Amino acid sequence: MTAVLQLDDVTRVHGDGETAVQALRAVSLAAHAGELVAIMGPSGSGKSTLLTLAGGLDSPTSGTVSVEGTDLASLGANGRARMRRTSVGYVFQDFNLIPALTAAENVSLPLELDGRNSRAARRLARTALEEVGIGELADRFPDTMSGGQQQRVAIARAVVGDRRLILADEPTGALDTETGEDILRLLRTRCDAGAAGVLVTHEARHAAWADRVVFLRDGVVVDETGADHVEALVGTTR
Repeated sequence: MTAVLQLDDVTRVHGDGETAVQALRAVSLAAHAGELVAIMGPSGSGKSTLLTLAGGLDSPTSGTVSVEGTDLASLGANGRARMRRTSVGYVFQDFNLIPALTAAENVSLPLELDGRNSRAARRLARTALEEVGIGELADRFPDTMSGGQQQRVAIARAVVGDRRLILADEPTGALDTETGEDILRLLRTRCDAGAAGVLVTHEARHAAWADRVVFLRDGVVVDETGADHVEALVGTTR
């Protein structure tokens, strides 16, 4: 079965010469339909770099990154942007919302840019906002929201429409414990419905929602385990 996301022997080096930093070193990873993979590791281990490569926001120094069998390097910048509008949802740590757009407009923007009818796109956006618990804020602008509310708008934007791959970089960082659990439950539900998900987290109790946990250190995969092992350690149940 073709993986939704496949990284093969991926290395990413920032800078040149003596100042060069290897953010990732020969990393291979797959995420299949119906699977949520958690990525854990200390700060600077390469977790966010892995996610930006998976979303086509950066390119590897060597190795290949493929989404549904297509090498992202073969798509070009426009092709990768279209992929993010249609099939890949990305939750950024810093939200990346457009201040001049309402919550509903931020969420519907990728759909509209891809040619979706505006009315239909807004309807899907409002449904996604309701799923993350802030349907009543659809017409509010980001600067009138708390950090947690903005985070939920960003999550709604990542899951709206038919997303085959959902990439989440610390998606619960600005949320209280109960809301964070609701968001993880939503990600889990989307994966159970057929999407593939990759979740970067520092929290073992969040990783316990995943099917597998991959551990990074200094840009290298150092271990991998089933989430049931993490769940047993932290006493978390789905």
